[in-house]
Amino acid sequence: MAEDIPYLFRGVMPVETPSSVLVSSSKYLNNPRLREWLAMILLRRNGPDLPPPAEMYEFLGILEELRDRPKIEEMITAERKVNPALDAWFKEGHYSTYKIEDFARYAPGTLGGIFYQWITEGDYQIQIVPWSEPKSQLDFYNLRSGQTHDFEHILCGGGFNFMGELIPYWYRLTNVFKFIKDPELAAELSLIQIFGSLRYTVRTMLHYPQVWPTAVSCIQRGIRVGQESDALFLARLEDYFHLPLEEARAAIGVRGAEDFDTHAEGAFWASDGDASLLKAAAE
Repeated sequence: MAEDIPYLFRGVMPVETPSSVLVSSSKYLNNPRLREWLAMILLRRNGPDLPPPAEMYEFLGILEELRDRPKIEEMITAERKVNPALDAWFKEGHYSTYKIEDFARYAPGTLGGIFYQWITEGDYQIQIVPWSEPKSQLDFYNLRSGQTHDFEHILCGGGFNFMGELIPYWYRLTNVFKFIKDPELAAELSLIQIFGSLRYTVRTMLHYPQVWPTAVSCIQRGIRVGQESDALFLARLEDYFHLPLEEARAAIGVRGAEDFDTHAEGAFWASDGDASLLKAAAE
């Protein structure tokens, strides 16, 4: 009797199969490396033995296993026929070979100057895709995404810390779908962002709820910029490095961005919940 089946469990249809291993209609669920990676990044606490950037390095290899590159190339080619802005971007094929020292010439407060200050004071390296000639349209898209990511932090208002990472993630998750007509292609181009953002949502809720409101605010801010702005991911940002930040935002068509200080919350998250960091910031 249907009445004897719990309401939420109704409609479940057991599937019989001779397979001795997990079989699913989802290529993502079928991949054991992805299942293991997801369980780890969703459920673990933070620790110095595995910094968050290393998680994404592992994910990129897993994602490459799952990519149907010929199909993605076909989707990009089809999209270019109905999307003149994207087609022009690919035809130009612009990418940079800049180094950190190249930004020393930009004045403080400019887009390039702010980047130089953050990158040198934080003793960071420019973590972008290696300088190599792209061999496919997807290669070029990934190369440019890597080159512009740090500047998207600045333009969208997200700090260089683990909470601030949610702002450019969610700007991309919104903005790409706004300007790519084929939703399946937009999804393929957004997999890094959706999987990467899960770390800062699920793990924060489970282990660091003290900064959950900050995470929510970052997501909202990223969505707002993505919805209100022009196609930032197609912009040739190098043309605006010399402009003061607000002028650069206006020239590029970035709207709804507000600088949001999440340094203390990001440090708390990275420290595995050292409450003294939040207390010190509040005093």
